[in-house]
Amino acid sequence: MTNSSLLPQCEALLFLHGEPLTLKKMAEVLKLDLKECEALLDRFEEELQKGERGLHLVRHEGKVQLVTKPDFHGLLEQFMKKELSEDLTPASLETLSIVLYLGPISRARIEYLRGVNSMFTLRSLLIRGLVERSPDPERTNSFLYKASFETLKYLGLQKQDQLPEYEKFKAILESFAR
Repeated sequence: MTNSSLLPQCEALLFLHGEPLTLKKMAEVLKLDLKECEALLDRFEEELQKGERGLHLVRHEGKVQLVTKPDFHGLLEQFMKKELSEDLTPASLETLSIVLYLGPISRARIEYLRGVNSMFTLRSLLIRGLVERSPDPERTNSFLYKASFETLKYLGLQKQDQLPEYEKFKAILESFAR
């Protein structure tokens, strides 16, 4: 890995992960030691501060996350309110379907199945109360998503396996994940 490729790889990794990432895990993925990883994050932070960028890094207790700058809180809040007052988008319906049929499921697996970053879509579904998330017992700093009680109630279901053709669609979706 060349030094010039590390910065964009760091950015891509943080963007894809979307949640706080431990420095240890980041260093492991980028094949760096912790000091090199810290130095890379310092460089990335400088790059973000140089230009007019909408993102910055939050670093706390051995974790780092790429987030939007607080300066844009008003704009983003306005956007989210508008988004949440509209009907579900096709992306939201697709994501909700995956969660309904395969939940509890990790964001990484949802993104693998959809082929796109699903952080915003999942956040929207969480805010609407359609999905719930809980810590993944097998992976620290990861979450599992499942249909909320309210979603099942709204659909008139007592259990997840009462979804239409549950076994068939679950098998189809699981076949893509292999």
